[in-house]
Amino acid sequence: MDADPRFAGFVAERGEALLRYGYVLAGNPHDAADLVQEALLKLRAAWPRLRAEENAEKYVRTTMARMHTATWRLRRRELLAWELPEHGYHDVLPNGDEQAMWDALAGLPRKQRAVVVLRYYEGLSDEEIASTLGISRGTVRSQVSRALDKLRSAVPVDGIRIPDSVKAENRGRK
Repeated sequence: MDADPRFAGFVAERGEALLRYGYVLAGNPHDAADLVQEALLKLRAAWPRLRAEENAEKYVRTTMARMHTATWRLRRRELLAWELPEHGYHDVLPNGDEQAMWDALAGLPRKQRAVVVLRYYEGLSDEEIASTLGISRGTVRSQVSRALDKLRSAVPVDGIRIPDSVKAENRGRK
């Protein structure tokens, strides 16, 4: 294969952002690097067919999300625990409890983590998420709902953890 300078430029320009995206999807730097590498290999094969670099970014992110959910099916019962990278990128939560949020996000099942990342990190709509992951719009909504319930119960609000019994009572009152 001949080296295409546009492809090399794309990888140099968007590589770090893709690694961050992979990290949010996978929850650890090793799987994130694997996702990026495999997706870029697939992109390289499809590069001549792409018309614009915006399509390349979308192609890589969609490929990474699909590969992530495919590995979920293979390793659904395996629980990996990894430390955060020393100089990793992450947003700061208002109450300063970022580690609790990372732990809660890492504790979500792969499909729930994927829909949360695509919805809140990528800003995709239900239809776009459904198309990306190859699932129905209803499945997207139910997975997001379940994931948010788990995140709310795992991460305290302003330092106060709400007991599950109180949450159950409040759901019945709606």
